[in-house]
Amino acid sequence: MEDYKKFLEIARKAAIKAGDFLLEGLNQKKQIDFKGQVDLVTTFDRESEELIYEELSQAFPEMSFLAEEVIRKDNNSDYCWIIDPLDGTTNFAHSLPIFCVSIALSFGREVIVGVVYDPNRKEIFSAVKGEGAFLNNQRIRVSETNELDKSLLATGFPYDVRTSPDNNINHFSSFAVKAQAIRRCGSAALDLCYVACGRFDGFWEMKLKPWDLAAGSLLVKEAGGLTTDFYGQDFELSSPDIVASNGRIHQSMLEIIRMNLVK
Repeated sequence: MEDYKKFLEIARKAAIKAGDFLLEGLNQKKQIDFKGQVDLVTTFDRESEELIYEELSQAFPEMSFLAEEVIRKDNNSDYCWIIDPLDGTTNFAHSLPIFCVSIALSFGREVIVGVVYDPNRKEIFSAVKGEGAFLNNQRIRVSETNELDKSLLATGFPYDVRTSPDNNINHFSSFAVKAQAIRRCGSAALDLCYVACGRFDGFWEMKLKPWDLAAGSLLVKEAGGLTTDFYGQDFELSSPDIVASNGRIHQSMLEIIRMNLVK
């Protein structure tokens, strides 16, 4: 466990360095490129990724790396850093201060360390497997809400929302009349952190990548919550969709999702 703590310390340092760099650029003019019709990337994404890689690779050069934008490095190691250098790029591109940096470390197929840093609120969420979840070094727990109609949920829409019938709009419509309210903040990593600390009672989303979910999924579990795929199977890094909750409303969420799954 001592090694895990060392991993966490370096990940926190890298996340804060990259997040504060992003915050400085929030209101600057940005060069924006398109990976798809609504899938943006900025020069800040790439520079943040480089900052994180530099910090982590100096400390752990033997480990593998999987980052959203460019960096893929297979060192034939059981350890792999999974990095989203800017989760919430569309928000950032519009100078909307809802975004974060997400860093996770996996060992084999299991996430063992997770850090999510929101530079706008100076909030750093962190977890080590088996050691609980924390916000700014204070222990956090999921909410105690046990009814869906009293729950605040969060979700997002996939980048192919304009072209694919499997676009989450059907799930959103069903939840909108069953839950107390739904929020769509634009950062899956922060949504998961907010489930972990009880701000949201549940979250679901589809067509996501490991860097979107790795750190946040660990935080939810370490805060006492539950994470599965849309079919109720344990969430894994290879899962393209996720349901995360306080556990108490999880089956109710799965029932609604199952009714709307595209055949």
